[in-house]
Amino acid sequence: MPYPYSIETINKRAVADPRGFAQECEAIFNRKVDEVAASIAERSELSRVVFLSGPSGSGKTTTAKKICDALEGIGIHAHPIAMDKYYTSHDPQTAPRTDDGEIDLESPYCLDLELLVDHFTKLEQGIEVEIPHFDFKSQLRIPERAVSLKLHEGEVVIFEGIHALNDLLTSKHPNAFKLYISARSDIINKNDICFKRTWTRLMRRVVRDSFFRGTGALDTIRMWANVRRGEKEYISPFKYKADILFDSSMQYEVTVMKPYALDALRHIPEETDRSDELYGMLPELQEFEQIDSAIVPADSILREFIGGGSYEY
Repeated sequence: MPYPYSIETINKRAVADPRGFAQECEAIFNRKVDEVAASIAERSELSRVVFLSGPSGSGKTTTAKKICDALEGIGIHAHPIAMDKYYTSHDPQTAPRTDDGEIDLESPYCLDLELLVDHFTKLEQGIEVEIPHFDFKSQLRIPERAVSLKLHEGEVVIFEGIHALNDLLTSKHPNAFKLYISARSDIINKNDICFKRTWTRLMRRVVRDSFFRGTGALDTIRMWANVRRGEKEYISPFKYKADILFDSSMQYEVTVMKPYALDALRHIPEETDRSDELYGMLPELQEFEQIDSAIVPADSILREFIGGGSYEY
C-alpha cells in the first residue's frame, strides 16, 4: 500500500515553491510510467496484449497514452484502445440488472465479451480486426466509425477499461501484461485521514463530468453509490491479479483541483443522496492551499479532468 501524503507538507510546498512541487510530482509519476513500459517491453515476446484496469476516476485513459509514449521512446509502437468502444446496446430482456431491477451499467456483461476475446486472439496472431465505435448518446454502434487495427512486428496494444482484468476476458490470455491503476494514497492530518483516496477519484469525476460529459455534480454524486457498488463487485476482486499496482494520485493534485471541485459542488443541496460523504469532503477540501492550474504540464494525468492537455479523449 502506498504511503499517505501529509496535508501539512502539501500546503507548505504549495506556498513555498508551487512550480517546483508540481514538477517533482509529475516526475515521480513519469518514472512510474517508464517502469511500467519497461516491464511491458520485457513481456512483449510472450504477449503483445496489455490489460489496463482501474475504477472510475483513476486516469486510465491518460495513463495508457503516457505508457504508449514511453514505449515509443524505447522503440515499441503501441496502440491504446478504450474498451468502452465494445459496449453494446441494451436488450431489456437480457440486460444485466441490479438488485433493485435497474439495468446494471457497471456490469461487464454490458460489453461485447465474445468480440473482445476474439480480437485479443486475432491481434496476438497478427490478424487485422475492426475496432468498433459505440456512441453512448444514441446507445448504438456506428459502423462507419470503426477503425482497422493490425499488430505488426514489435507492436503492442493496450486495452484499457474498468473490466480489463476480469477473468471473463483475461483467462484465455494468461501471458498478457496486467496493470491496475487507481488513486491509492490517502492524505493525512497528523495521524488521521483527512482526505480519502476515494474522494480524490470522486473529485476528479465531478470535475471531468461537469466539463466534458454534460453531467452536473448533482447527477454524478447520485450515481456514485452505484459506481462504488460496481467497483466492489466487478473491479476490485481482480486487482491483485495485476503484475503492477499503479498509484495514479499525485501529492499536489488536490491543490490544483480544489477550485474546480468547489465550483462544481457549491450548489449541491444538503438533502442529496450521499450528502454525508459530500459534506464530509467539502470542509476538508477547504483546508488545502491552491496552485494555479497553468503550471500543470499538457501531458499530465490531471489534464484528463480539467482540460487543456495535449492528448485527445
